[in-house]
Amino acid sequence: MCRQYIFLSSATTVRAFHQIVSNALVLKDSSSPFKLLSKKLTMKTKLVSIDPNSFSFVDGLEDPTFTTTDQNGLETLSKAALLLKDNKVVAIPTETVYGLAANALNAKGILQIYATKNRPADNPLIVHISSLKMLRSLLMNEEIPQIYHSVIHKFWPGPLTILFPKSSLIPSEVTCNQETVAIRFPSHPIARALITVCGFPLAAPSANVSGRPSPTLASHVMDDLNGKIPMIIDGGQCSFGVESTVLDGLQASGPAILRPGGVTYEALISIPEMNGLRVYKKDFVDKNLENTPTTPGMKYRHYSPNAQVVLLEGNDVHSIRKLVEGEVANAVKSGNEKIGILRTTGVSDVQGECHKQEVNIKGNGIESDMDNGTMSRETIEYVLGNAERPQQVAQELFKGLRYLDEQKVDCIIVEGVSEAYEGLAVMNRLRKAATRIVREQK
Repeated sequence: MCRQYIFLSSATTVRAFHQIVSNALVLKDSSSPFKLLSKKLTMKTKLVSIDPNSFSFVDGLEDPTFTTTDQNGLETLSKAALLLKDNKVVAIPTETVYGLAANALNAKGILQIYATKNRPADNPLIVHISSLKMLRSLLMNEEIPQIYHSVIHKFWPGPLTILFPKSSLIPSEVTCNQETVAIRFPSHPIARALITVCGFPLAAPSANVSGRPSPTLASHVMDDLNGKIPMIIDGGQCSFGVESTVLDGLQASGPAILRPGGVTYEALISIPEMNGLRVYKKDFVDKNLENTPTTPGMKYRHYSPNAQVVLLEGNDVHSIRKLVEGEVANAVKSGNEKIGILRTTGVSDVQGECHKQEVNIKGNGIESDMDNGTMSRETIEYVLGNAERPQQVAQELFKGLRYLDEQKVDCIIVEGVSEAYEGLAVMNRLRKAATRIVREQK
């Protein structure tokens, strides 16, 4: 057996610096080194690293500012802000996944997002802010609905997106002509600092080609968008690894999670205003909402690698392992040369560990050792994490899907997890990515 290990990564005041950016000349198309000369990939993409730990924030949520010990990082944010002011797009790290950012208040920049990602025109965007002051400027009557007050002060900044009645400042291209806008206050220091430096909110869906697994490393963004965007800011691996939770508290029927993510159902239901909280597709369905979504992640198939994905759902470790055995046998008999397995059961806490081995099929069973079996294939097992610690699995999910795609596997067999806590978000993404779902027979 061949074993491969993957090792994971995990003061100047902004107000003075913001003045510098505000006074700077915006790059013009005629002089910009990032000008798109044709619809082909003619742009040079610059990859720049910033240490997120070099930023510190003060003054709470209302109108925070920051200091940094990294002057080079600050200069990088200056260049990114200029691009964004010129309605270009920039890939940025967040705590969930890497985002493809544009000025949320300018339709020209927003259209760059849709074109770059090949994103469906009826799939709304999430707006990212850096203060409650900025939030109010985007809302109808500049008022934050009462139902959200406790949620905001407990979970922001963080991986929670909230639906609000929008003001006329938000272009219709952001909301796809809906009367509400999805907004979140990210906790990632680089995202927060960049928005503050810009002085305007950023729309930022995942920085990938639409439909592909979301990027949790800058290298994932480079794989998808190299030559299509001027800049990628590398802030290391995203700490959560799947997109934000989307909360709708505006409906007469009560609050609802429209997309599970970084803030769990269990955490939200502990807030008194969230009494009666429901989860879309689990507790209720709404065809009108699906046909004209108010938030991303509701209508289209997402997160899919090139290989076929088979999701296994069982009640315990034994049943999941039995399903894996059967699916590997089926894959080999179907002529698959290389089989990927994303493991969550019977594993250590070493995330990202990878194992390669030969499997042989004799009759209806699998043998791991080489013998005279008539069918021998390679399997590559990637450890997402322990199923009993779903946050581990969430952090590695998209990275694991992309890694197995890079290995050119023909199919990917995924061991599912319980839907408790972060497992709800994990299973939501896997069901959207799956070509086929296999459930334990009761």
